[in-house]
Amino acid sequence: MNRAQPRCSPDIRPASPVPTTGRPGSQGTCLTFVLMIVLAGCGGGASAPQNASPEKAPLPELQADVLTLAPTRWPRIVRSQGSLMVDEITVVGAKVSGRVEEVPVDLGDEVTPQTVLLKLDQKDLELTVAQAEAALLQARAAVGLAAEEPLESLNPLTSPPVREAQATLEEIRLRRERVQRLREQRAATETEWQEVLAAEKVAEAQLASAINTVQERLALIRVRAADLALARQRLADAVVTAPFCGIVQQRHVAPGMFVQVGQAIVTLVRTNPLRYRGTLPERYAQGLTVGQTVWVAVQSGAEPCHSQVSRISPALDPGSRALTFEAEVDNSDGRFHAGQFAEATVEIDPGRQALVVPAAAIVEFAGIEKVWKVADGLCREQPVQTGERRDGWVEVVEGLSAGDVILVAGSLGRAARVSPQARWSVRADGPGLVAQTPGSAPLPPARVVVERTAKSPDPPEDVQTDSSAGP
Repeated sequence: MNRAQPRCSPDIRPASPVPTTGRPGSQGTCLTFVLMIVLAGCGGGASAPQNASPEKAPLPELQADVLTLAPTRWPRIVRSQGSLMVDEITVVGAKVSGRVEEVPVDLGDEVTPQTVLLKLDQKDLELTVAQAEAALLQARAAVGLAAEEPLESLNPLTSPPVREAQATLEEIRLRRERVQRLREQRAATETEWQEVLAAEKVAEAQLASAINTVQERLALIRVRAADLALARQRLADAVVTAPFCGIVQQRHVAPGMFVQVGQAIVTLVRTNPLRYRGTLPERYAQGLTVGQTVWVAVQSGAEPCHSQVSRISPALDPGSRALTFEAEVDNSDGRFHAGQFAEATVEIDPGRQALVVPAAAIVEFAGIEKVWKVADGLCREQPVQTGERRDGWVEVVEGLSAGDVILVAGSLGRAARVSPQARWSVRADGPGLVAQTPGSAPLPPARVVVERTAKSPDPPEDVQTDSSAGP
């Protein structure tokens, strides 16, 4: 049930006398109490001004370093996983059969092309060489060729067998001429004439046969010389040397064993350089080219190694839809081992630019990332959307634009008037800070210096200094 509110009026009088309680003077006291209640409900008569408001307190002053944003080189970095592979691996085999006499190397030994890997028993091979030398001397003597005389100096027509056949032919021809004169004088019979003609034909055939025989023996000399060279080569092959500089990964034979032709002796690997073999997803395949920068790191804690893409597979793996590539890794100090798991970062787009800020400028609260933006001397919060984080820098995808000014240290941010302690800009050739002299234009990107006033704190990390720069 609603109750009627009392109507406010400065001249309120009771409608009838207030009954007393029987105590002297209580009527005035009760009346005074009622009037106080009515006046309190009506605002006490005279009201205060409604438009009056308290005066705003001035914003505090904040001294901090500020950063002017500008596009900087920010290559697109793609991470890859793979393994370190040996540059070359080969299983060295025996070229000739024989009994193993010595194996001078073992696991882990470093070898060069002059290092002996295996020695076979050479006695049988030395006898084979001596036999081939004797056969060659015999073939040369058959045509009257001395041991040291070159084969090209021999004329088949001047060899002894040919000269003998020529002498026989000349003798038959002289006899034929004599019988022919006797026949003309009717002093020789027809039978003698036919016999001398037949003898001449036989002598001519013998001469031709002698020439062919000499040519055959010359060819035989070449065969014997080849046999001798082959025997000497087999003797040389009884000592096996390394085909390249490398390390012995495994030894397969021991002294006393009999090895056959082609049997494995040792396994050699070349570990300098090593090959990093990794893969990239299909979406980055078109951007990968030979010569791009690669940084390779292993889990052993060694420093990342700088390299370049050296080989790219012509086709993607149909199972993983990934592209395989290789990069040569310098291993002259032997800090890497073949087979190690490795991770690599590849610069797909070296010329890409982006807006980046120091990681210290980003403040995160309740899952929202923001920076403190300075505009018209006032500092206020600015939500941002970030991208890749790299080496203490964060890419800003949305929320800021080139020319905006923010606090370098986001933890100092609050609603205040900013008095810049030092002004910074981002280097154009890569993430880094360049100090600017207050009131002057930004320094050219090619001249990366830091110019600070006497009151300025030490420059942040990743800043290059130039002591020759003026104040």
